[in-house]
Amino acid sequence: SQLCPARSGVTTLHSPARSRWRFSSRLVRTAIALTALLLAFAAEWTTTPTVSFFANEWLRDAFVRLQATNAPEPRVLVVDIDEASLARIGKWPWSRARLADLVEVLLTRYEARGVALDIVLDDPLDAAGDRRLALLAENGPVVLAQAFDFQEGERPEVLHKGVLAAPSPRYRSGGLPATGYVANHAGLARAAQVGNVGFKPDRDGTLRQVPLLTSYGGQRYEALSLALLNCCSGRPPLVLPDAGLARVSYRRDWTAYTVVSALDILDPKVFVEGASKRLVLVGSSSIGLGDRVATPIAASRPGLSVQAAMLSDLLDRQDGLTPAPWPGRLLACLFAALSVGATMAILPRRSATLAVAVLLASSALWIGAAYALSRHDPVFSTTGPLLANLFLLAVAVPYQWQQTQRRSRHLLDTLRQYVAPKVVDQLLESGLEDPLKPRQLDVTTLIADMEGYTTQVESLPVEEAAELTRVFLDCLTAPVIALGGTLDKYTGDGLVAFWGAPLPQENHADLALDAAREITRRVHILSRQREALGFPPLRVRIGIDSGPAMAGDFGTSFRSIYTAVGDSVNTASRLEQAARDFTHNVIVGAGTVERARRHRFLLLGERTLRGKLHPTTLFTLDPGTMEVPGSTTASASAREAAR
Repeated sequence: SQLCPARSGVTTLHSPARSRWRFSSRLVRTAIALTALLLAFAAEWTTTPTVSFFANEWLRDAFVRLQATNAPEPRVLVVDIDEASLARIGKWPWSRARLADLVEVLLTRYEARGVALDIVLDDPLDAAGDRRLALLAENGPVVLAQAFDFQEGERPEVLHKGVLAAPSPRYRSGGLPATGYVANHAGLARAAQVGNVGFKPDRDGTLRQVPLLTSYGGQRYEALSLALLNCCSGRPPLVLPDAGLARVSYRRDWTAYTVVSALDILDPKVFVEGASKRLVLVGSSSIGLGDRVATPIAASRPGLSVQAAMLSDLLDRQDGLTPAPWPGRLLACLFAALSVGATMAILPRRSATLAVAVLLASSALWIGAAYALSRHDPVFSTTGPLLANLFLLAVAVPYQWQQTQRRSRHLLDTLRQYVAPKVVDQLLESGLEDPLKPRQLDVTTLIADMEGYTTQVESLPVEEAAELTRVFLDCLTAPVIALGGTLDKYTGDGLVAFWGAPLPQENHADLALDAAREITRRVHILSRQREALGFPPLRVRIGIDSGPAMAGDFGTSFRSIYTAVGDSVNTASRLEQAARDFTHNVIVGAGTVERARRHRFLLLGERTLRGKLHPTTLFTLDPGTMEVPGSTTASASAREAAR
């Protein structure tokens, strides 16, 4: 049998359906990656969907609880009108004289730097007590409270009660818009410092942010904690360019603050050690007074605890103790891009299980990074990269699994009869977009044939002739597949096989020579068995040569085959034909001799093969054993002759 001379001119004509499938698959993967990135970017830079909001805040709340400390806060004193105070002094509201007494004791006996009342005094009670509080608020380091309402929309129950204090002179713009207010009565309207204690909880009812600056009626009003800091810290006012709705860090838990019962402050027999020279917040933790809020730390905490936490944050900012700002949004987007890129690169090349493991590892890594980043950026979304990973897990992994199954079926259908199973496995893991696409590769071609096939079968019944052909082809095929070769085709009573494609093989020449030895051995055994039964002996002729070849899926949209095309392939065919003139079963070309590293060769001389202009040097395998590693005598001389 001979190779068709027209083979050297074969061109690639892939089916349109396969080309459309590859383009569609690439387009879908790109769309999936872009969608994942858009989800991450949207979570960082736009108004996020409800699911993103709750997931982000849930994760941030977990970070807050882990980062919260009980280390004492020495700069703040909290005076609590608690249950014991109400039980001893009387129910609320207390007389203004009693409140004035409390403020005076704090300013004189405890030498407080400033006192802020987390209490709105919207109705006058006792005239003398109101006058005393008014004088303290007008002339002393005292901050009164007023509460703004931030609910949106027209509501008939919105209050405009009391008289608003003078706005802050430090701001001309910004602030969270308010829709209503409850302020102190007119007798306290001339207070020098008044701060807002109103708040706007998040959609889940948790208080995570406080309006440091409120906008109402074209004026700007500071929060109670900011007003206390600016009036009484003894340092220049803290003007915040980004004043508005600010996230409370809750870095210190409620137990970190020195909390003193108002009853102890008013009792002249009790002196609280370590309470002097502090900024003081006066309010109530009494459940009966209803000033309770949900915070990331706990489901129910005194509203006074939020004021204390915000005051600590502002003091840290004034003292330069706030963690340095980091670009959280940019880092989150960068991480999402890296995670999506790595996952989409891995998916086509590895198993879905590995891709899932990568996504889980990426998510865990991001959670650790977000934990550290949350202290430096209160704005970025902690769940942006997680949304991208979740989308990839839900969409990209199933899609790639389906594509892998489809690609596997295509490869298996094409190669199952031609390529060793381990080579198919390597192809599936290679990640090549189209592993069957024609490529220029360095291959070794082996062509084997039965000498005198017609003579062997002409006297046999059809069944016996078919059985002889089958058994003989088994002797040729098994070594090819076992040694990682690719079966090109059967040629009636022979075959064409090659090594080095569809995947490159560094030792393809030696593997082909190993296969030739094993084929010769098996045919010899088969021949002796048949000779014992009275049949003529069998002989196999093998031609082997190595060199560059175009290997790939050639054909038309009607039928195609995976084959190799090149001069070395044609030379191997001519060498197999030349074997009929030698007693040697295996004739080896110079290209194979140059590439072989484990075999010895015998030089047979030169011959001008059919279709060749110049003489070709012929070799055969040394009938001895394989070359001993480190020995170069016979093989080196053969390679020198090949050159």
